[in-house]
Amino acid sequence: MGYAQVYGQWQQDPEGFWLSAAGGIDWVTPPTRALDDSRAPLYEWFTGATVNTCWNAVDRHVIAGRGKQPAIIHDSPVTATRHVITYAELQDRVARLAGALKAKGIAKGDRVIIYMPMVPEALEAMLACARLGAIHSVVFGGFAANELAVRIDDCTPKAIIAASCGIEPTRVVHYKPLVDAAIDMADHKPDFCVIFQREQEVAKLTPGRDVAWHEFQYGVTPADCVPVEGNHPAYILYTSGTTGAPKGVVRPTAGHLVALNWTMRAIYNVGHGDVFWAASDVGWVVGHSYICYGPLIAGCTTVVYEGKPVGTPDAAAFWRVIAEHRVKSFFTAPTALRAIKREDPDGKLVPGLPDLQALYLAGERADPDTIHWAQTHLKVPVIDHWWQTETGYAIAANPLGIEHLPVKIGSPTVAMPGYDVQVLDEGGHPVSPGTLGAIAIRLPLPPGTLPTLWNAEDRFCKSYLNHFPGYYETGDAGYIDTDGYLYIMARTDDVINVAGHRLSTGAMEEVLAAHRDVAECAVIGVADDLKGQSPLGFLCLNKGAGRDPADVVRECVALMRDKIGPVADFKRAVVVDRLPKTRSGKILRGTMVKIADGQLRSMGLAKA
Repeated sequence: MGYAQVYGQWQQDPEGFWLSAAGGIDWVTPPTRALDDSRAPLYEWFTGATVNTCWNAVDRHVIAGRGKQPAIIHDSPVTATRHVITYAELQDRVARLAGALKAKGIAKGDRVIIYMPMVPEALEAMLACARLGAIHSVVFGGFAANELAVRIDDCTPKAIIAASCGIEPTRVVHYKPLVDAAIDMADHKPDFCVIFQREQEVAKLTPGRDVAWHEFQYGVTPADCVPVEGNHPAYILYTSGTTGAPKGVVRPTAGHLVALNWTMRAIYNVGHGDVFWAASDVGWVVGHSYICYGPLIAGCTTVVYEGKPVGTPDAAAFWRVIAEHRVKSFFTAPTALRAIKREDPDGKLVPGLPDLQALYLAGERADPDTIHWAQTHLKVPVIDHWWQTETGYAIAANPLGIEHLPVKIGSPTVAMPGYDVQVLDEGGHPVSPGTLGAIAIRLPLPPGTLPTLWNAEDRFCKSYLNHFPGYYETGDAGYIDTDGYLYIMARTDDVINVAGHRLSTGAMEEVLAAHRDVAECAVIGVADDLKGQSPLGFLCLNKGAGRDPADVVRECVALMRDKIGPVADFKRAVVVDRLPKTRSGKILRGTMVKIADGQLRSMGLAKA
């Protein structure tokens, strides 16, 4: 059955389509109904069913006789170590960690923040929470203490699970002091912290609050899986928002399981025993969906990579991992490929990769040069696909497990089953093919997508549903061609995309405005050959400040690193007399972007 038939099957009978897909999951109480529209336009899926995520990701594979199969390959060039964990070993490790958490009072519905680098223990922490029905919120290890603190206050965790440090190619990143500072800043205080001590840095524990990872688990009774309702939150993942009000995307348990399991075969064409690698971080949605949950639910082997695309040790790092671990399906961001291409433009470091079936790109717009380079040197299909933190998996893709559709460079191909993608004008009316407009998805969204924001239902409606009634507003602009291929052209809001990470310029402006000498400011995203976009700040200083502008810029760069973190990639700012505005006082950011892109490129400054 080809793509058109599968998509048509979903269109004709959405209820039947998703109930059929649910057959790939082990249920405690199987669903008899897929969609719950009782609170439309707030839709939920599989609300009458009960299920456990950890069972589906770990235990069922052991029971099926695949306990000796590798579940996780940890490849860490920054520590010069490689480690394989089988499904049976993973089951034992997760059950013991869950038992220790249970013994300290963690139960169904409790929140747990996870703040860890790319180590298997991060996945074990996520799965241990899922085993108990606790709701985890993974915070990217590159975020500063302030960013961690606002998330602590928003989701009010009973516990924090953290590592003592992260490892970068040239330095050790001290995680524990950031955790301590964040807890000091936050109004809410966790009951306890579990610290995974790494040999590269042993952190000082706070008596009465902190417990060491291994001692914490010593002698505990392993925990069984706790069934939860289909609409029970599996996790909260914070996405773009101002520093004072993070947006906590909620991921419902049953829909998450059903949808991810379906995508592993239909989109990525992998199953039991195949090696799947998403070169991302557990702190981002890709890490949730396709480092931790998706591959394990599908019975694959997942690669956890602690390194960089270049510099650990060179631009052949990714190809070494793919060749050595026989990766079948590989997922990364265009930024990573651009970094490799910059170091190895002729592809001399790319070996033969006989096991690699396809390369998938997402997180930002994939430029044609990078796609051509990858096609030429990897000699496999290069599949651009488009999705969001909010959706959790691809809205549009080329579904290799169903049918390899013709590639159109610049397009993430076509809408996946569950997504009725429309391009609308400002009045909410569909536009003709080839016409640029706002990309929206007709409700209901499919299983596994966000049903709401954590403790912020009104904000959810305002952010996503109110502008175009009957639709989910993606915040992206683009068009659909006459063949039904989708093209994503730009963001329609003030969120910029830095190396695949969506960051709010409003949050950055809040930080800059806090500087004592800054009267007014604006941050825009300018084109960057490597990272897609890079933030550029414009600062209007207070009259009489009497400061050297270069000193103010240096202080603002340092302030941004402290408040948002290195992930913001904020390195450039200019002091100006005034900002361009409309008569109503709105800053003309779009005009500023056009001017800045033209000037930066003409000056040779586009590369940060």
